[in-house]
Amino acid sequence: MFRVIDEPIPVRAPGRSLDRSLKIAIGSFIVSASVFAIKYIAYVITGSVALYSDAIESIINITTAAAVIIAVKIAANPPDAEHPYGHHKAEYLSAVVVGVMIVAAAIAIMKEAYGGFVSPKPIESAGPGLTVSIIATAFNLSWSLFLIRQGRIHKSVSLVADGKHLMADVATSVGVLVGVVLVVVTGIIELDAVIAALVALHVLWSGWGVIRESTSGLLDESAPAEDVADIKAAIARNADGAIEARGLRTRHAGKALFVEFQLVVPAEMSTGRAHEICDRIEAGIKDRFEGAMTTIHVEPEERATHDNAAVQSE
Repeated sequence: MFRVIDEPIPVRAPGRSLDRSLKIAIGSFIVSASVFAIKYIAYVITGSVALYSDAIESIINITTAAAVIIAVKIAANPPDAEHPYGHHKAEYLSAVVVGVMIVAAAIAIMKEAYGGFVSPKPIESAGPGLTVSIIATAFNLSWSLFLIRQGRIHKSVSLVADGKHLMADVATSVGVLVGVVLVVVTGIIELDAVIAALVALHVLWSGWGVIRESTSGLLDESAPAEDVADIKAAIARNADGAIEARGLRTRHAGKALFVEFQLVVPAEMSTGRAHEICDRIEAGIKDRFEGAMTTIHVEPEERATHDNAAVQSE
């Protein structure tokens, strides 16, 4: 009697890569809180509206770092009955939140810049304030580069987005530092607000970039061309006994790579033999892309296209 079994296929528990991603996300929260404290001290010392705006941007860093922690933890959960394909897209949602927060930071900075332009105030104790701000900026720059590098290594869109957010914060800080120096050198107090406004535009553009990249993932964007080429090569190397593979489709969801295609085999081939070939192909793809989830639909020989194409994409 035919049965349909809906038990989920066993999956491997989250590995060291996910553990490390979570630790990095927690570290990002601590770094963001520390940088905010340092920047706020710089504002208290100088009274600069630009430095105050820079501190506001760092508050948003803390919020986005918390969002990344939550997203990484959710994405690490294995598939379940309600989410049979896993929770990987939680990281894309987090990245969208990060992008929105960057945009909010730009608006907040612009608001403060307008207030500083309408009612400019002289900058006090510029030397000590600049020194403190430079320390915070150097700290942020080092951590943002680390986040982007580690995010790409571990295929964590949340960590990459957070790193880009911090890089935007670095740009903000550099612009603020330049503005404060120009105010001190020229004596034109309004420059403090003008520089802050220009940096706000840069931050706004950065936020839009993060949102655009994240929404591509939510819309099941295919794997990069070089990855697709590697997948085709893995299929071709391990498909001995089959006739062709066609209809190749790929998509990314956070760290997960989904691969789907049709495998055409000789009409006389047994189910067991076809299954062996499928297993071999899946193992070959996983050797190149750890954790890749491959779905292969076996087709009979009469479905072959007979155009000598070993692996075809849709």
